[in-house]
This record gives sequence, structure tokens and C-alpha cells, in this order.
Amino acid sequence: MRPLSLAVCLTAAAALGLGGTWLTVTSSRGMDLVRAGAWEGWPRSGTTQADPYARAFIARSGELPLELADGLLFLARQDSAGKPLDGRCVIRITGRLPQARLWTLTLMDGKGQPIPNEARRTGFTSAELLYTDNGNINVVLSPEARSGNWVPTGAQPHVQVALRLYDAPFSFASGAVEDAVLPRVTTERCP
Repeated sequence: MRPLSLAVCLTAAAALGLGGTWLTVTSSRGMDLVRAGAWEGWPRSGTTQADPYARAFIARSGELPLELADGLLFLARQDSAGKPLDGRCVIRITGRLPQARLWTLTLMDGKGQPIPNEARRTGFTSAELLYTDNGNINVVLSPEARSGNWVPTGAQPHVQVALRLYDAPFSFASGAVEDAVLPRVTTERCP
């Protein structure tokens, strides 16, 4: 009876360890997470100081991460109130962006892929966007066409927004981005 109990314990431990590792590697970009409102960033994922989980995510996804000296990637998977982003809703991104030489704002599906649409628009760059009078951004994500800075969502139930800031003067010595004010993400109306 003892060898059977030992085999069951070893099998359960192996399944738990491998399952936990698989879950961490597939659902997380690493342990070096910083938050600023609705936005999450992993500043060291493209450096030699990337943690093993970030390296595993990068190897599995095939993504080319930004080096900290080149820029930063922030993802918003939920709005500023904590509600998951739903492409069937009207979502507004407003506010001032941190200082950066160049930035891009890209809408993606829940798996991180661009959403095909007839408008052939998946986002904006700092050179394309129409700014408000006070220099802020005002971007609308929705399934229906809008005037101004509109990105079609394709009515995808799960969407995420990537904000890439290139040549941005951030310091992550404290491990936080409290000083960085990123745009507010608001879900305005859902069907």
C-alpha cells in the first residue's frame, strides 16, 4: 500500500507543479509588473534582468519585447474602474500621455492579435492622432463608426489596448510608476 500512496503523491505533486508553471507562463508576462491606473507594464521584460517567467512568455509567444532604453509597453485589459474591456461596448481613452519621442496605441483581441476590419485601422500613432485643444488624447473604441479618433472593435467580446511609449524618460528604480499619469480608460455604454 505504501508504494501506491507514494506514487499517487508524486503524481499529484508533478501535476500541480507542471500545471501551476503552465498557467503562470501562459497567463502572465512575468513577475516584474508595474501598474498605473488601468495600465500594466513589464519594464524589464526586454532586458537581461527579465525574470524566468517573462523569458518563458517571450519564448512561447515569439514576441519581440522592447528594451527599457528603447521604450515601454503598457497593456489595458480592463477599464479604470476594473471592468474587463468588451469590444461590444463604447470605450473611451482620454487624458495626457507621458513625455515620449513617439507613441502608438493599438487595439487587439483578447489573444493579442490585431482585429481585422473594413476601415483597416487598428490604432493610432503620435503623428496621426487629432489632439484636443489642451493637448490631450480622446480615442473612442466601438463597433459603430464614430467621428474623430475612432478604432473599430469588431464587436469582439474581449479586447485589450497596447500603449507603447518610445524613448520615454521613466525610472523604475522604485518598481512603481506612481509619477506616470497614463490616460484614463472608461467604458461608456454597453448594449
